[in-house]
Amino acid sequence: MTIDAAHGAPPGTDAQPPPELVQLLTPEGERVEHPEYDVELTADEIKSLYRDLVIVRRLDQEALALTRQGELGVWASLLGQEAAQIGSGRALRPNDMAFPSYREHGVAWCRDVDPVSVLGLFRGVNHSGWNPREHNFHLYTIVIGSQSLHAAGYAMGIQRDGGEDAAIVYFGDGATSEGDVNEAFVWSAAQNAPIVFFCQNNQWAISEPLERQSRIPLYRRAEGFGFPGIRVDGNDVFAVLAVTRKALDNARSGQGPTLIEAFTYRMGAHTTTDDPTRYRLQAELEAWKLKDPIERVKAYLVKNQMADKEFFESIDDEAKKIGSDVRKRCLELPDPEATAIWENVYATDHSLLAGERDQFTSYLGSFEEVTR
Repeated sequence: MTIDAAHGAPPGTDAQPPPELVQLLTPEGERVEHPEYDVELTADEIKSLYRDLVIVRRLDQEALALTRQGELGVWASLLGQEAAQIGSGRALRPNDMAFPSYREHGVAWCRDVDPVSVLGLFRGVNHSGWNPREHNFHLYTIVIGSQSLHAAGYAMGIQRDGGEDAAIVYFGDGATSEGDVNEAFVWSAAQNAPIVFFCQNNQWAISEPLERQSRIPLYRRAEGFGFPGIRVDGNDVFAVLAVTRKALDNARSGQGPTLIEAFTYRMGAHTTTDDPTRYRLQAELEAWKLKDPIERVKAYLVKNQMADKEFFESIDDEAKKIGSDVRKRCLELPDPEATAIWENVYATDHSLLAGERDQFTSYLGSFEEVTR
């Protein structure tokens, strides 16, 4: 059994949150206060957050089923990380720019990206099928950590243009060991760029546990680069919303970058090509199930008589309808032309790319000649 160096206990088995964790809603659905972070939410706003959480989980379930049926090539599940994504996604203003990795399906939902466009990427029929300018949501990035430099550069551009917006970049705990992420920290700190680094610490970088990544909590790494870091309960949508909103406000007001470590857990596999039972304990998974981000909001709504049985049933029904619609439209996605892979790679013609395209076109044409 491995030991979590940050807390001196097996990773994930301790039911108590780390003492430095910002939490506003306990796993039992009890509202708690924090001296530095708070958020005022109406009953309708809380019910809207609950709706987001339920729908993105349903979309994730549909994508997993499509993958198992051979309709998607692979899928990176967000199961267990819904609050981290919805809380931070709803903290963004329309003109803020978000830079995802490849698991931020909940943030995509918050930025009004059609879920079918996301599925098209994993189905292999598009080059990430949405316009980043229309949604202020960048394309998915498969190369670990490289989006952090894209976001840092974008934030520096906001600064030089005299803008009043901010950038946020998402990555996992494993990406903090990548040079790109640390270089983005250096540049953003030195330039006082308006950026929020949002690390979803789901405890496992594929099969590598957190204690093999860092000897200190990840949020404390920010100290060495000269900007603040904060650890938030990543399964608490209230706390994530409050912390992210404040970090973005600080960025917009010229106070520079912030590192947010959303302390959460990846309930499923890293991707559908992974088998987590080979490297983590079932007891760890069961402990985190008790911290489910959806159930704690549901408990809060029930305890405070903000929602009844009919409300929860209506959300479940809506989620099923949206899931069925997304499944249907995904299966109807047309296959692209074989040469479409060369489109939208460069803004202008590129001789090497043109040569490869012509060679491939000639190769395809050879099959037509054989069948005549």
